[in-house]
Amino acid sequence: MPRFAANLSMMYNEHAFLDRFGAAARDGFKAVEFLFPYDFPPSEIKTQLVDNGLKQVLFNAPPGDWTGGERGLASLPGREDEFRRSIEIALDYAAALGNDRLHVMAGLMETPHATSDATQHSREQHRDVYIKNLTLAASMAQTARVTIVIEPINTRDMPGYFLNRQDEAQAICEEIGLPNLQVQFDCYHCQIVEGDLAVKLRRDMKRRNAGIGHIQIAGVPYRNEPDTGEVNYPYLFDLIDSLGYGGWIGCEYRPRAGTSDGLGWLTPYRHSGRAS
Repeated sequence: MPRFAANLSMMYNEHAFLDRFGAAARDGFKAVEFLFPYDFPPSEIKTQLVDNGLKQVLFNAPPGDWTGGERGLASLPGREDEFRRSIEIALDYAAALGNDRLHVMAGLMETPHATSDATQHSREQHRDVYIKNLTLAASMAQTARVTIVIEPINTRDMPGYFLNRQDEAQAICEEIGLPNLQVQFDCYHCQIVEGDLAVKLRRDMKRRNAGIGHIQIAGVPYRNEPDTGEVNYPYLFDLIDSLGYGGWIGCEYRPRAGTSDGLGWLTPYRHSGRAS
């Protein structure tokens, strides 16, 4: 049965970050995810999780200079030492917060403020670095029993992002061949880039290697509640159940108005005991 985790970076923005945990719990969520925890000591976040009976299921490794426009380090040539340190920091937070999924962002093909004389690298160079860094990250995470997930992101929301397609992400995971490296299947991004969500879920959920390590949802095309737009999520939820997915489904969407007021889509799952 689907288990839904509130994404506290996008949902409950009407509250300060540490107050979003309680708001999600009051709405019936049993788990949360978010982009980055690094503005807060892990002990403060852990307190919110414990006090509100919530499970932490996912966050991202440090992405480089996010406010400066960077969107991950994993494929960036020349940033390997910084990438290793970012994984060390992320694993320390994961150990404190108790989650076993860590999203590692690939990064942009070009630097956000590249000048004409800035060093640019080929896609092949980015891919070589990406393979080496993901191998390192997954190896580091193995002893902590953490799964590294990589996420294809659509080119409309994040132009220049290195990884855009599900089949490419699966191929990279299979090439590396470590059991704790999987793909994050974001239905919103996949629908925009590729479509054919049900076929891709069936294809990738059956893989012996790689496979789907986490799922996220949002309405398409505007990234609002999943009961808006062109994707038939009730059908997909039933399909995901039938395929035996036992993980969490992250609600990574921007509420149209108040978060709680927009949770009508969750009502049948909450009432049937399927929201947690």
